[in-house]
Amino acid sequence: MLGWPHSQHLQRTMKQVGDLEAKDELGALLDLVEHGEEVLITRRGKAVARLVPARSQARVEEALAAGRRIRERAKKLGLGPFDWEEWKAYRDEGRR
Repeated sequence: MLGWPHSQHLQRTMKQVGDLEAKDELGALLDLVEHGEEVLITRRGKAVARLVPARSQARVEEALAAGRRIRERAKKLGLGPFDWEEWKAYRDEGRR
């Protein structure tokens, strides 16, 4: 895995806190999440919740713009409308 650009991200461990600690330290935990960390909240040693950063509006806009570009390219290539049923049939062929 050496040299792989995301290896540091995969090696990082998620912070785990118990439910009572999470209640007492919510502000500090939200600060961590705001900076991109994820926090696992446990109760009696079992995972019950995960705090993760909220999706930013910029990412939503990027996804919408990508969808528009794909539709524009498909139109230029004369591909016609996307047929979900046709693609589901292709998917299901391999399951028989």
